[in-house]
Amino acid sequence: MKDFAKYLNSGPADRQWGIYLTVAGKYQSHQYTAYPSTDHPSGYYFDWENGRILDEFQLNFITEGKGILETNGIEYQLKPGSLMLIQPGMKHRYKPTPEQGWTEMYVGFNGKLAQHFIQQTFDEPLQNPVIHLGHQVDILDSFQKIFDLAIDQKPAYHQVASGLILKTLGQINAHLKSEVVKGEEIESLINDAKAYMWEKVNDQVDFYEFSKQKHVSYSYFRKVFKLYTDIAPHQFYLDLKIMRAKELILSTDKPIKEITYDLGFESIHYFSRLFKKKTGFSPIEIRKVE
Repeated sequence: MKDFAKYLNSGPADRQWGIYLTVAGKYQSHQYTAYPSTDHPSGYYFDWENGRILDEFQLNFITEGKGILETNGIEYQLKPGSLMLIQPGMKHRYKPTPEQGWTEMYVGFNGKLAQHFIQQTFDEPLQNPVIHLGHQVDILDSFQKIFDLAIDQKPAYHQVASGLILKTLGQINAHLKSEVVKGEEIESLINDAKAYMWEKVNDQVDFYEFSKQKHVSYSYFRKVFKLYTDIAPHQFYLDLKIMRAKELILSTDKPIKEITYDLGFESIHYFSRLFKKKTGFSPIEIRKVE
C-alpha cells in the first residue's frame, strides 16, 4: 500500500455513536529525510523542538525501522512491532532514526466512549506509552480494514470503523494479558489456588499466606489470577461457596442456618443476600423451586 493520510470529518450522528474516526494513514520515512512530512495539516504537524499536543487518541504502529518517542521527559525506544498510544493532552514528539527511517501505520479516534475503552484495554493508568506487540497479523489486518473504510468513505463508515477500533483494542488487550499470564508456572499457580479454595470451601482462606507459600506477593497473585480467570480470587472463592451451598440445599434436608455456618458464613442474613445476588433466588426459594 502506498503512503496516504485521511483527515476525516464527523457529523453529529457520528459523534453520537460514541467513537468516531479522526485520521488514518500509512507513511514510510526514508533514510535521511526530514520528518515529519510537511503535508500534515496544522493540527497534526509538529517540529522536533516544540512537539505537539493532540485532542484525540492515536494508535501508531511501527512496522519497519527504528526510532524514539519522547513524552514527559522520558525517551522510549521504538522498533518493528512497537505500538505508540498517544492520548489527548499528552505532549509528545517522535521520529525515526535517520540511518534507518521507518514505516508507520496510524489511526486516530475520539468520542465520549473513547476514554472508557482505552481504560478497559490497559486496565490501569498506562505507565509506558509504548507497547511491543511484534508483528501481530490480526492487528495489522484491522488497521488495513480501517484504512479501506477511510479511503472509500461509504455511508456510515464511521460506525463500521468504530467497531474495528474496538476490535483492535480488544486484540491489544488480549496480547497484554497473554504477556502477563503465560507459562506453566503461572498456570500451576492458578490451579493450585483453585484447589486451595475448594479445600477451604467450608472454612476461610488466607490468600496472603497462600501467596507466601508460593513465593509470590499477594498483589502479584491477585493480578495474575484476575487476568487468568477474569474474576478476583475472593469473588471466585465466594462463587465456590455459593455453588456448594446450592448443592447442599438441593441434595440434603439440612436447615439453611446449618448450611450457612457449615460453609463458614457468620451471618445468615449476609449469606441469604449473597446467595440471591449470585443465583437470583433466596435459599428458601430455590429449595421450593427445585
